[in-house]
Amino acid sequence: MKRFMIMLMVALGVTSAQAQKFALVDMEYILRNIPAYERASEQLNQVSKKWQAEVDALQTEAQTLYKNYQNEAVFLSEEQKTKREETIVAKEKEAAELKKKYFGPDGELFKKRESLMTPIQDEIYNAVKDIAEQKGYALVLDRASDAGIIFASPKHDISNEVLSKLGYN
Repeated sequence: MKRFMIMLMVALGVTSAQAQKFALVDMEYILRNIPAYERASEQLNQVSKKWQAEVDALQTEAQTLYKNYQNEAVFLSEEQKTKREETIVAKEKEAAELKKKYFGPDGELFKKRESLMTPIQDEIYNAVKDIAEQKGYALVLDRASDAGIIFASPKHDISNEVLSKLGYN
């Protein structure tokens, strides 16, 4: 057991003796300085508002049908009540399906975001990768994410280098 512990300590010592270089990037800063990202975000917001308005219109229509049904229920036959209830349920279901179609996990908004943002993210990733390979960084962390970075020296931040490599000042 002692021999194993000694070998482990030697291995750890050798590994730490070969100090690894690292760098930081601030993805929020980088994205704020890329006009294409701002345009894509605005486009997503507009589409999202348009689709939400469609869903809201169907939900409002269902609510109106329900309120009318409540007000007129005493005057309706059982057959008419059933028909109205079915209409209300169908309208609510239509609104729910439209909401899922637009905003669900595999919905239109997800697909739109992916088509607009993936090329920008890939371009940033490739720029970071190129800089990391050129400068011999073993690790590049995003200081903007909540990954538990308590303090990061600005001298290790390569965000401006990434922007320059992408052609932005």
